[in-house]
Formats: sequence, structure tokens, C-alpha cells
Amino acid sequence: MAELKHGDITKKILGAAFEVHKFLGNGFQEVIYQRALAYELDRAGLAFAREIWQDIYYKDLHKPIGRRRADFVVEGVVLVELKAVKEIEAAHWAQVL
Repeated sequence: MAELKHGDITKKILGAAFEVHKFLGNGFQEVIYQRALAYELDRAGLAFAREIWQDIYYKDLHKPIGRRRADFVVEGVVLVELKAVKEIEAAHWAQVL
């Protein structure tokens, strides 16, 4: 696996997400997975905030051009976007890139 930015945090997040998926499986609404992941992140000792509004800036503009809501911001450095879908589509990738 390629080296991950903030790898120690990211590995804990992935472990928490896999634990949620292993226990719950498929078929629930996103909010169910969100609550379960919050529980697992807390158990992993990670600080996080949920459903955080973030301003979006472009180049040298001093005012934001829009806003987005992040499902989780973990340890202030890793954005986590949950999707409760069968397959990740291009629109989902665009939401976080």
C-alpha cells in the first residue's frame, strides 16, 4: 500500500470503518453508519467533529465561493465522507476531491 498522508490517523479511521461494515453489513441509511463510526472513532481515541460546514475558497479570492458539509473531520486534518451506496460514482468522488 502507498504511504498515506497522516498514515497513523488514516489507518485508525480505516480500521474503525471496517469494524462498522463488518458488524452492520449493507443496507442501512448513511446516518446509521455515521453514528456507528462515531462510536468506533471514539473507541480508537481519535478526536473528531461531525457534520462540519466548511467554506470553499478559490485562488486569491478573499471571500468564500461556497460551502460544503463534511461528515467527519478527524484530528483536525482528515476529512471523512461517508456513502451508503452499492457503488461509488464519479459524483461522489467529486464531492471530496
